[in-house]
Amino acid sequence: MKSSSATALAHPNIAFIKYWGNRDNVLRLPSNGSISMNLDGLFTRTAVSFQPSLRLDTLTINGHEVTGKGLTRVSQILDIVRKISGINAKAEVVSQNNFPAGAGIASSAAAFSALALAASKAAGLDLSEAELSRLARRGSGSASRSIPGGFVEWQMGSGDEDCYAFSIAPPEHWRLADCVAIVSAAHKKTGSTEGHALAPTSPLQNARVEDSARRLTLCREAIFQRDFEALAEIIEIDSDMMHAVMMTSNPPLMYWQPATLGIFHAVREWRASGFPAAYTVDAGANVHVICLKEYAAETEKRLRELPGVSETLVAETGGAARLVNG
Repeated sequence: MKSSSATALAHPNIAFIKYWGNRDNVLRLPSNGSISMNLDGLFTRTAVSFQPSLRLDTLTINGHEVTGKGLTRVSQILDIVRKISGINAKAEVVSQNNFPAGAGIASSAAAFSALALAASKAAGLDLSEAELSRLARRGSGSASRSIPGGFVEWQMGSGDEDCYAFSIAPPEHWRLADCVAIVSAAHKKTGSTEGHALAPTSPLQNARVEDSARRLTLCREAIFQRDFEALAEIIEIDSDMMHAVMMTSNPPLMYWQPATLGIFHAVREWRASGFPAAYTVDAGANVHVICLKEYAAETEKRLRELPGVSETLVAETGGAARLVNG
C-alpha cells in the first residue's frame, strides 16, 4: 500500500455524571452510564500516517517522542484499525494538545477520540459515529464521549456492540461554560486506567453504581429543562461520590489538594448567595466550575482570586470530533 494519512481534532469533555470503574477492563465497559459536556476551545489535534516503510508504530506528543505504555495504548487502537481495514502498515502518530495532560482535564478523552477518527480515516474506513465511539472507548473510556458533540450520554450497553456514546443535546441547546481552576498542572501519579481497576476495592462503589440510574435521570432532565440549580446539585453530589470511592479504595487515591477544597467551599458560598456556579472534579486536583455562559468572566475572575489557583481555562460547550487539514 501507499502511505495514507488523516488529521482529526477532538475536544476533552467534563463528566457531569462520572465514569469510574469497569465491568470489563480490556473492553473498557463501564460499571455505570455517564453524561458529559464537550469543551470548546480545548483540543487535541492528531495526525496518523500509515507508512509501509516503518518497522514500528511511532508516537510524538507535543514535540516529544513517547515510548512504553503510552505508545502501547496507541498501538492497541491502531491494531484494531488494522484488523478492521486489512492493512498491515505501521503508523506515525503526531499529536498536540493545548491544555495540560494527565491533570484531570480529560486529555486522554480528546487524544483517543482524535486518534480513533484520524486512524480509521487514514486506513480508508468510514465508520459511523457509534463505531467511532466504540473504537475510542478501547483506548480510554471517556474518549467514547468526545466523539459526538454537545451534551453526551455514554450508555453502559450489554457488551461491546451497544456500549457507545451519543449526543442528547447540541452545543447550542444550553450555553454553559466550564471555568477550570488549575491548582496543579503536574501529571497525576496514578492515572485513570489504574484508578478504574481499584474501584471495586472500595466498599462504597456498589452503592454509587446502584444509584447511578437515578442520578443520570436527574442530570438528563436538568439539561433538557436548562435547570441550573438542579444540575448544580446533582453534579456536585456525583463528583463527591466518585472521589469518596477513590479515597476508600485499596490503596486509597487522594487527588484533592488544599486549594481544591477551598474552591469547593467558595463555589457553594457563591451559589448560596445567588451566583450560579457548581463544581465537579475528574481524576485530579483541578476543579471544573460550571456556570451559565454570561457568568463565565466573573467566575474566572473570582477563581483567580482564590488561594492556590495558578491558572484558569474557560471553555464553552463544544462540538464533535472532526477531520481537519493536516
